[in-house]
Amino acid sequence: MPRNQKSQIVRRLQENWSMKILRALELEGKSPYFRAMQTANSPRITMDGRPRLMLGSNNYLGLADHPLVIEGARRALERFGAGSTGSRLLNGSIDLHRELEAEIADWFGIEDAIVFTTGHQANLATVGALVGRGDVIVSDSDAHASLHDAAKFTDAQSVRFRHNDIDSLVEKLAAAGKSGRPTMVTVDGVYSMEGDLAPIDQVSEVCLEHRALLLVDEAHAVGVLGPHLTGVTELYGKADRTPLRTGTFSKSIASTGGFVVGSHDLVDAIRTNGRAFQFTAAGVPAAVGGALAAVRLIRSAEGRDRADRCLANARFLRDSLASLGVPLAAPAVGPGGAETVTPIVPVLVGESLRAFATWHELYERGVFAALAHYPAVPLDRAMLRLAVTAEHTLADLEEAAASLHTVLKLDAEHQLVA
Repeated sequence: MPRNQKSQIVRRLQENWSMKILRALELEGKSPYFRAMQTANSPRITMDGRPRLMLGSNNYLGLADHPLVIEGARRALERFGAGSTGSRLLNGSIDLHRELEAEIADWFGIEDAIVFTTGHQANLATVGALVGRGDVIVSDSDAHASLHDAAKFTDAQSVRFRHNDIDSLVEKLAAAGKSGRPTMVTVDGVYSMEGDLAPIDQVSEVCLEHRALLLVDEAHAVGVLGPHLTGVTELYGKADRTPLRTGTFSKSIASTGGFVVGSHDLVDAIRTNGRAFQFTAAGVPAAVGGALAAVRLIRSAEGRDRADRCLANARFLRDSLASLGVPLAAPAVGPGGAETVTPIVPVLVGESLRAFATWHELYERGVFAALAHYPAVPLDRAMLRLAVTAEHTLADLEEAAASLHTVLKLDAEHQLVA
């Protein structure tokens, strides 16, 4: 079709900056995205036919290839087959869905839980089921894309407050309160790019004062933080003041899916009104069986040991990089203003094209890191987002630190070309 006959949407997409950059990088073999592994997700992988050190995976506890998790998935597959073939509302529910929900509710010490096919759908269904026309959703500006998407898909007014800025949150809630409009506040427990924590103690108190319903997405905190490893809300001791917590199985729990925990009333409202729950196929048996095995393992002594190792490894990598002068995002701040380690170690690079070149040089040296650039982060704040697991050895992390230092030194000497 001649260019002038293409739809305006197609023509606009052809001029999209992100698509142009991606295609240019793909032509040169330098794209950081959609790289395929030929092995299981572990600290040492094969990708594009070569061995690599994996520092881009959210497999924080190293459970993706754990024998007990694989066995849980295998048994579910053999018992229930490969697919759910329907939504949870109709024919898609199996015993394992309910068993997993009961396990999660007990783990979190709360009345009820509901599981989803993806973590993204958990947030869409929850916000969509509870908030509607005439309501207000107040979200942290750095909250996960699924929370911002959820707000867009409702008829509610959506506003954002400055990241982790309590005064900004109070300002937005006060404005909503003047009109007497029902309000929901959404934040992440651990923010996925820089690994910093939401100040849940202050956020929960402000929400109570302004009668706002608080939702905390614990996706990156479940399995690694808190006395029972349920996340930042528990770390701050504010579980009783946080009505809703969501999470995903795709990180520490090493499967695919999502969940919400809350009161019977709130969970039933999501179950009966959540479109992203009702109008999609249920999680497949292998994913549910693997998630159930992983949750039970996390609740065991081995789970605590793995969480401790993960955070110790993150501390070691951060300290190693800092000692070499590698620029890092500020450390996370937790309860009482104490520095708190999370599995995410962000290396600041700066401008996006520079970050692409840095990523590729590191990849050529056998280290895979996740690259975050605009719009995931500000235009001038592109970063290599390193994710540490319990299974990394100190030798792995020393190798990664040395490689990063060398690559950034080359960049400083203008020897890298995007």
